[in-house]
Formats: sequence, C-alpha cells, structure tokens
Amino acid sequence: MTPAPASLPGCPHCGTATEDGGYCCVGCEAAAALLTEAGLDRYYAERKAFAPRPGDGPIVDLPVTALAEGACELRFAIDGLSCASCTWVAETLIARVPGVDSAHVSYGSGTAKVRFDPSKASPAALVAPIRAVGWTVRALAAPRAEDRTMLLRLGVAAFAAMNVMMISAGVYAGWVSGMDPHWQKLFAWWSVLIATPVATWSALPFYRAAIAAIRVRRAHVDIPVSLGVLVMYAHGLWAAISGGEGYLDSLGMLVTLLLAARVAEQRGRRSASEAARAIGALAPARARRIGEGTVEEVSASALRAGDLVAVAHGEEIAADGEVVEGEAQVQMSLLTGESAPRDVHPGDSVVAGATVVDGNLVVAVRAVGAESLVGRMAQRLSEALDRPVPPTLADKIAPAFTVGTLLVATVSFLGWTAARGLDEGVAVAVAVLVVACPCALALASPLSVAAAIGAAARRGILVRGPEALDALAGVDTVVFDKTGTLTGGVPEVVEASDGVLRVAAGLERQSRHPIARAIVAEAARRGIPLPSPRAVLERPGVGLTGEVDGHRYQLGRGDRGVELRDSNGVIGVIVLADRVRDDARATVTRLRALGVQVALSSGDRAEVVTRVAAAVGIDDATGDADPEAKAAAIAARVSSGRRVAFVGDGINDGPALAAASVGVAMGSGAAASVQVADAVQVGEGLGGLVAGIELARRAQAAIVASSRRSIAYNLVAVSLAAFGLVNPLVAAALMPLSSAMVVYTAHRIGRLS
Repeated sequence: MTPAPASLPGCPHCGTATEDGGYCCVGCEAAAALLTEAGLDRYYAERKAFAPRPGDGPIVDLPVTALAEGACELRFAIDGLSCASCTWVAETLIARVPGVDSAHVSYGSGTAKVRFDPSKASPAALVAPIRAVGWTVRALAAPRAEDRTMLLRLGVAAFAAMNVMMISAGVYAGWVSGMDPHWQKLFAWWSVLIATPVATWSALPFYRAAIAAIRVRRAHVDIPVSLGVLVMYAHGLWAAISGGEGYLDSLGMLVTLLLAARVAEQRGRRSASEAARAIGALAPARARRIGEGTVEEVSASALRAGDLVAVAHGEEIAADGEVVEGEAQVQMSLLTGESAPRDVHPGDSVVAGATVVDGNLVVAVRAVGAESLVGRMAQRLSEALDRPVPPTLADKIAPAFTVGTLLVATVSFLGWTAARGLDEGVAVAVAVLVVACPCALALASPLSVAAAIGAAARRGILVRGPEALDALAGVDTVVFDKTGTLTGGVPEVVEASDGVLRVAAGLERQSRHPIARAIVAEAARRGIPLPSPRAVLERPGVGLTGEVDGHRYQLGRGDRGVELRDSNGVIGVIVLADRVRDDARATVTRLRALGVQVALSSGDRAEVVTRVAAAVGIDDATGDADPEAKAAAIAARVSSGRRVAFVGDGINDGPALAAASVGVAMGSGAAASVQVADAVQVGEGLGGLVAGIELARRAQAAIVASSRRSIAYNLVAVSLAAFGLVNPLVAAALMPLSSAMVVYTAHRIGRLS
C-alpha cells in the first residue's frame, strides 16, 4: 500500500470523499505511486486543486512531425492542469520517458511540445504517464470539453444567496412589525439549510487554494476569504441554535460575486488559448502538387521545400513560396495588412493562406507548416500565453491582512479568556474575525472591474477581464495598424463621374475582385442602374474589356486609379482609396490629451502609410512592416518600459497583439485576432478605445480607494472588537458597511461613464 501523501481532505490524489481518508481507487493509488517514484511528491504540497480521477479514456491519435536527423516532434493538449505545479509535474513526467530529448508544457495554453527519438519512444508511451495521473490528452485540433463545475458552483451560490436574502428581508421586517419566535427560528434554520451548499461546495475552490497556500507557507487572499466564509457560516449556525441573528445572506453574496469574477477570468483565458489554433488552421489543408506530367492532390503537410504546387483563381496558397510561372493578383490583407490585392509575377514571394483573386500560379514551395509565416505567427501566440500574471492589489495586501487578523484574534482570545473566562474570550475572538472579514478587500477588485467592463461595453469596447482592464489602465503608448483599423479595410470609390461609374459598374457586375465590388457598391449607393454588358473578357493583372450600349470599352489600372478607355483613349478615371475612419483624427487627439503617445505600424506600402498618418495627425509612422517586424517593434517598446496597446484587425496582427501590454482587436476583423486580443472594439469607429482607457483608470483608482477605506475600517473596527466594545451581533451589522462602501464606489464608475 503506497503511503498517502500530505494533501487536501478526502482521497489524497483526487479528493473524492472516503471514510478512512485513504485512496478512493487503485487508479489514484497508482498515480500517487508514480509521482512518488519519480521524485515529484512535492506536487501534493504545492498544488492549488485536486488532480482529476484517473480513468480509462480513449487512446487518441496524435499526429507526429518528422524533424531533421531522424528526430520527431509531438504536440498535444493536456486538459485538467489547474496550477503551475501541475505543469511542472506533467513536463517532468514526459521528460523522464526514455527517448525524450526535450519536453515543454505551457500552462497558459495547456499545450505540450515533445521532441523524441522514434526508435526509443512512441506517442502512446509519451502520454501514458499523463493519463495515469488523471489528466486528459487530446489532439490540438480536437475541441476542449468545457469544465462546467465552476458554473454550477456559481449557479448554486447565486440561487442560495437570493433565497437567503428574501428570508432575511422577512426577518428584518419582523423587527419592526413583530414576529412569532417560532417563525423566526424556522427562518433561521431555513437560511442555514440553504446556505450550507454554498459554504461547503460552492466555496470549495477558495478552501483548496487557501490550504495549498498554507502548505507552501504563502499568505494568499483566499486564506482570509475562506476564514471569513467559515466564520460567517459557523456564526449563522450558532445563531439558529441559540436564537440569535446570523448573516448568511452576506455569505451567499460574497461567494457569488467572487465566483462570478473567476468564471469571467477563466473564459477569457480559454478564448485566448484557442487563438493559436485558429491561426494555424488558416492555411488550406490540401494542395495540388505538380509531378512528372501529373497534378495530384495531397495533404499540405506532405509538401516539402522545392515542390511545385498549382494555385488557380479563387484558391488559397498552401505554403510559403516563390512564383515560378503565371501572373495573378493575390489578396493578403489578413496576413500582411495591405488593403489592395498585390500583383505577383515570376520571382515574387507569396505566403500560405493568401488567396488568388484572379489568375493562375505555379508556386515553388519554400516553407510549410510551423516554418511558414502562418506557423510562426501561431507559435508566437502560443508563447505569449505563458506570460506571468501580475498579482492583484488584494494579493499584495493579503499577507499582512491575514497575519494581522489572526494575530489580533489570538491575542484577544487569550487575553479575554484569562481575564473573563472562556465564553468571553470566544465572543471577542469571533467578533474580531467577523468584523475583520475581508469582504471589502476581496470585493474591491471584482466589483470595480465589473462596473468598468460593463460601462466600457456600453461605450463600444469589450474587455476580456481584470488583467486586461489593469493593463489598459497603465497604457502610455498606443500603436495602430492601418488597414481595417484607422481605415475601413476595403477599397472605396472616392472620385468618379456618374457616367464613367455606370459603364465601369456594368462591366464589373459579375466580377468577384475587391475593386469590382467597390465600383458596383458605389454605383448602388448613388442609385445608378447597372447596364447589361456583352462579350466581357477578364485578363488577370491587366483588366477587362466588354461592350456597353453597343460601344467597346477597356477597364484597367492607370497612374491615378482605374481608367475607362475606348478606342480613342482614356475617357474617365475612378479613384479608389482605403478611406480613413471619420473619428480617427479625433481619437488620436483624445489619446494625446490623456498623455498617451500614438504611433502607426502597417504592412502596407510606405507612401500609403505616410498619407494616412498625416490625415489623422500621427508623426511616428512605419510602413512595409511584416507581422514579425510589427511584433518585434512592439516587444522593443515594451522592453524599454513602455505600456503599449496595439490596435489591429488582421490575422497578421496576431503576434503584435500578443506582444503588446494589451492587445485591442477590431470586432469586424479576423476571428483569430479577436480571440487573442485583450479587448475588442465593436461597432464602427474607435471611440471605445479612449473610453476603455478612461474607465480602466477610474476602476484602478476605485480599487485603490476602496482598499484604503477597507483597511481604515478594519483598523478601527478590529481595535474596537479587540477591546470588547463590539460583540458578534454588532460585528455582523458593521461588517456590511465596508462592502457597501465598495459597492457605492464601483457604482460611481458606471455612473460617470
């Protein structure tokens, strides 16, 4: 029988209730033995939550990538990692498998990357110790099963809190109009019955975190929170027995608000972890490879450097490469930030995921998969998820608060017991613990953050959670992308006569080209009926010809824009541009008024970027920046001590969004950029960004003010309780005051918005 490690209550491994406090099953005992034999038993002392119970789940099929020199790489997802200690254990278990050269497990994304010798280890052997401990292994492309336990805890707590508050309202009304003692006692016991699941099950995550913090000798905010919940529940139970007044309604509301904050945080992290996978799926899965007189359809992962692939009109390019045959226009706005399609000819470079909007190409493969631009972007996003999470103000204050509260309660108990007896000592100690309940300290951040996030949403910007809001408050530099951010992201007609536009729209009415769509859309906006063309011939990269009203016309690119010609020459020009957003200049002005520096970084041509920068009033502008250059420039600003917000909309902006202190995506942009961003600007315009920064700063100030008031309140209230001037019942009445101050301060954030 394996000795049980020091652990949390219940089964030492998974926490399942057992009568003897031993292992609940052979699987848990085997998992503990595995960790002990591997020298990883310290995991039980440092973890913040139980491990999942080992089961007999299906063996998943994990794709293996062949590397140079005969090595292989295996990537897979691990579900169930609940803390940094879990990550350390998983990484160590994999590294100990014979044949493994290196292993890395990301806590932020739950992704494992293993390099191994296929002659010594198999994928099944690599994942076996992970599955034995109880974690779930799945392929990266497989969807993650959502953990609904936290939502259930929140639902139970919210339901109980509302019902206990209704019962308490009846008791309070009875103080004025009178209430039969039997009914009062019945209400008290009903409150205890309803609050019991909240205090025992819903609040369990706080207890687990508190016990884990105690085991590693670290004071955490969950310690005073857990202590406060337990004291409130014990006092409510004693009140029901003795006929006194409890405060179980405060217990329910405290647990509900704290759980709601944690659910929001978990959802923000989960959506961020899916971004890399979304970008990785951008490149097509299949390609048409040219062989000896044949063209065969193969998996994109089967392509190798030097292969030739055929790409037709409307298809996506499957790999980075060089054009060796053909001419076409390629749309790469989501990858490079260019608003207009790019003309490509033999010798030009193209990237995976780009779309051929007209023409046909033969491309020589240069990079595939993880080595392609799309692959490198996905890798940068995965690495960004490992950034450490800064401690909150409550985390910083918690050590002193916890130690101080326990010390005062202990000294008060000993002193009053010696002077007046045990009953008096217990009463004073309970009063100290109750009146010092860290409700305000624990609620200052979630309530203020919730108020600010709600107000920001009403102003047009959706903020992921507390960390994103905190980062937004500290922003001192904003770097904008151009296409789809400061501009609309699609070409628009800015100059054309109605007559020229009518003929051009008639010729372009069947074309899928972005410029054709812009011309037809402008004709529709002006109410110009589209004529019926005849004999329309489209030539990729050149333009098109056709008949309208019996006359032959040619439509193609010129020096100023799209030129309409007849047999005698140019008869009109249609000027197109990526239009600057109406509120772009005002947004830049408002940001500078907040003391924020503003810059522009885009993958579009330098002359276009310079023109847009001048139009909106930005002096610091950079063009021709590929995704990696953008991310590197942002990272350099952050390394120099700046708190940078990057605002973008394309998939090419993903690495820069991840590298920034806070990434802001345009809601109309690529899904992958929206997923990885810390905040999303919704609707038209950029006004939400300024409102988000203002509200984030207000929330930060409110958190500091509420915490200071809470500390001042506790100093006074605890002192009075320690001197015996506050009994437990009065303490119960005083306790909501500090929470009320927090609620009022948080309410003002939304009201001022």
